[in-house]
Amino acid sequence: MKQFLDDNFVLQNETAKYLYHQHAARQPIIDYHCHLDPKLIAEDYRFDNLGELWLGGDHYKWRAMRTNGVDERYCTGKETSDWEKFEKWAETVPYTMRNPLYHWTHLELKTAFGITELLNPETARAIYDECTAKLRTPEFSARSLMKHYNVEVVCTTDDPADSLEHHLALKNEGFEIKVLPTWRPDKAMAVENPTNYRSYIEKLSQASGITINKFADLIDALRNRHDFFASVGCKLSDHGIEEFYAVDYTANEIEAIFNKVYGGKALSKEEIVKFKSAMLYEGAIMDWEKGWTQQFHYGAIRDNNTRLFRKLGPDTGFDSIGDFTVAKAMSKFLNRLDIDNRLAKTIIYNLNPRDNDLVATMIGNFQDGSIAGKIQFGSGWWFLDQKNGMEAQINSLSNLGLLSRFVGMLTDSRSFLSYPRHEYFRRILCNLIGTDVENGLLPASQLDFLGKMVEGVSYYNAKNFFKF
Repeated sequence: MKQFLDDNFVLQNETAKYLYHQHAARQPIIDYHCHLDPKLIAEDYRFDNLGELWLGGDHYKWRAMRTNGVDERYCTGKETSDWEKFEKWAETVPYTMRNPLYHWTHLELKTAFGITELLNPETARAIYDECTAKLRTPEFSARSLMKHYNVEVVCTTDDPADSLEHHLALKNEGFEIKVLPTWRPDKAMAVENPTNYRSYIEKLSQASGITINKFADLIDALRNRHDFFASVGCKLSDHGIEEFYAVDYTANEIEAIFNKVYGGKALSKEEIVKFKSAMLYEGAIMDWEKGWTQQFHYGAIRDNNTRLFRKLGPDTGFDSIGDFTVAKAMSKFLNRLDIDNRLAKTIIYNLNPRDNDLVATMIGNFQDGSIAGKIQFGSGWWFLDQKNGMEAQINSLSNLGLLSRFVGMLTDSRSFLSYPRHEYFRRILCNLIGTDVENGLLPASQLDFLGKMVEGVSYYNAKNFFKF
C-alpha cells in the first residue's frame, strides 16, 4: 500500500517518477492567469493567521462547508473569528475525501509549512497555531511565499479602469518576480443593467480622460487604456463569458444600442448579444495589433441562488457548469478574425467537460503555421481543475492536437498558497506519459525527448509563447 502524499504522490510507475523528479519538478512557475491582489504583493502583506489566508474569499471551501452542514456564519460571517471558521473547515476536511480539496489542502500544508499530519478536528488547533506563527514572520509574507514556490511570472486580472498603481510600484522597485496585469474588459460589455453600465462608463471615461458619448468614444477610451496596460507590461487579455458572441451587426445598430443603454433603457436579448459581439470583436483586434494573447473562459452559470446572492453578493460559491451550444458561434468568431488575418494568439477554456473534444478540434481549424500552438485548448478550469478534469483535458488535446505545444497550468486563484496546483498538474502529466511508456504506447527509447516535452508543458512553452 502506497503512503499518502509521499514524494511519488500520483506517480504510479518508474517512468512517471523519472519524468517528474528529473524534468518537471525543477521548473519555475509561470502563473499566467490568476486573481491575486497586486496590492498585497506590493505591500508584501503578512497574513495574521491561517484562517485569514485560507478561508478569506475561498468559495471552493465555502461550498464544501455548506454541503457538510456548516452554518453560513462560519463561511462568510463577519461575527465569527478566523479560528472559528478554520475549526469548521478542519471538521469538514475528512469529508472531502475524493474531492480535490482534500489533495490541495494537504499539499499546501506540506509544501508551504512542512506539515504532513492530516487536518481534522484533533489536529486543527496545533496546525493552526504552527502555521499562524510562521505566517507572522518575514519568511511567510506574500512575496516570500511566491519565492518559496519558485514563481517567475504572475499575471493578475485587472479592469481597464484600474490604475495599475501596484504593478507600477513593483516594476519601478525592480521586484524580481514579474507581476503583470491582464486586461479583463467584462464590465465594458455588461449591458444587462443600464444603471450599473452607465456608472462604469463614467468611471472608464475618467480613467482614460476621454469623454464617452457614443460607441466610437467607448472604443477610443478602451484603446487608450489598452495602450496604458501594454506600457506596464500586459501581454494577455481575458474574458469571462457565458458563450461566444458572433452574430451579425451593423455600425449603426451598435451605435443605437449604446445610446439606448447609456440613456438608461433596458436592452432586448437580441440587442445585448449584438453589442457583446461587437465588443468581443473590437477587443480582439486590439489584442492582435499588440501581439497579445486573448483568453476566453466560457461556460459558467453564475449566481444561481438568488436568495444567497442578494445576501452575500457574487463570487461566494453559487456558480455552476452551464450547457451552452457554442460550436457555431466560436467558429464564426474565430473565423471573422482569421479571414482578415487578424486572429491573435488565443486560449479557450471550457467549463463543461462535454466540450473537451469540441474545443480540441476547433483550435485545429485556426492553426496557421505562424506560431507553434497559436490557438490553445486551456487547462482544466474551475470545476475541472482536478485530477479527472486535467486528465480528460490532456487526453482530448493529445488525441486531437499536440500536447507537446501546450502552455500548461495556471492557478486561476486568489490565494498565495495555490501554487501546488502546478505541482499537482505536473505530477498528473508525468503519470499519464509515464504510463503510456510503461504500457508500450510510447517508446522508452525517446525518454530524452519526453523529458524535454514535460519541461516544455511545465514551463518553457509558456515562457516562449507569451514572450516573458
